[in-house]
Amino acid sequence: MILLGSTGSIGTNALEIAAAFSIRIESLCAGRNISLLNQQIAQYNPKNVCIAHKADSIRLIKGDYRLFYGAEGILEMIESSQSTLVLNALVGFAGLAPSFKALQCGKKLALANKESLVNAGWLLQKEQITPIDSEHFGLWYLTQNRPINELYITASGGAFRDYPLDKIACASPQEALKHPNWQMGQKITIDSATMANKLFEILEARWLFNTQHIDAFIESSSSIHALVEHPDGSIIAHISNPDMKLPIAYALNPILASQHRYIKPLSLTSLNLCLKPIDPHRYPLWNLKDEILQTPQKGIVLNASNEVAVQYFLANSIPFGAISTLIAAIMEQFADFNFNSLNDLNSITALDRQVRINSQEWLKQQNYTLS
Repeated sequence: MILLGSTGSIGTNALEIAAAFSIRIESLCAGRNISLLNQQIAQYNPKNVCIAHKADSIRLIKGDYRLFYGAEGILEMIESSQSTLVLNALVGFAGLAPSFKALQCGKKLALANKESLVNAGWLLQKEQITPIDSEHFGLWYLTQNRPINELYITASGGAFRDYPLDKIACASPQEALKHPNWQMGQKITIDSATMANKLFEILEARWLFNTQHIDAFIESSSSIHALVEHPDGSIIAHISNPDMKLPIAYALNPILASQHRYIKPLSLTSLNLCLKPIDPHRYPLWNLKDEILQTPQKGIVLNASNEVAVQYFLANSIPFGAISTLIAAIMEQFADFNFNSLNDLNSITALDRQVRINSQEWLKQQNYTLS
């Protein structure tokens, strides 16, 4: 297996499942957490290793592996590896090119990088992709060879689900990072608090299941991951404890995954389940849902402006409320863009770059500077 993003939460869980399934780890890719990467190299003895920055190579332990660097190194490592499975757990737009490369090389793609489908879902070979997240795994689990009428995914509500409404706009990064249910990276935790993450997942479902009939609800326990309404009027739900090991296991080997238990079972008598609509007053970004479903290529604008906004927020350079304000302003700037012209990676990358420039300029005009 080729594992991109090995030191993150998805990556470490994937290594645990791979060991249980006796899956050989051929290639590892990580960012700046060299100490954990060194532990993984010692334990899994990969043939190939890729790190973000060449300067960090002096900190790597010695070993019989080929070393790659940076964005180009990831692509070269994928192409030179013999493994037929790539697990892409990279964060952000940086994960898009590796997804393209994996599919171009004829490999199967276990995809935890949301931005690949958000930015280029219409260009990727969906039949070669297995999504790794609880919502789309749940939808896949429920839709096997059955017609669908409506798809529903759930949101925990993030750190500000029960927060005083009038205080959210001024909340700090420390407060926004206090997710009630999941232990995740900083970026996705902030995206959960703004509901950007759920917009991304709506777009992912749009491409994976080829439908615009998708909605989401707040389910505070994160026990219901997905629901499917069938043409006969029945609705079925996928319910389990919130643990990413389950979708990871099915992405790596669905046969073995179905024969073993990797998560703690729910106590059905203790469940207190309640679905609530997502309130756009608490989550202003939710106002964009219908717009991006109508023109899903706008996900490029949503993603790039969001990445800039979250970067500034985590650096204490903008208040929490400015995240949604910036995104709405940039979406308006690109309202008349010809999204039908986006037919390859180069055109997508060019638009992504321009959105980031516009986002930074807008922030500058509002007298925000990156700390």
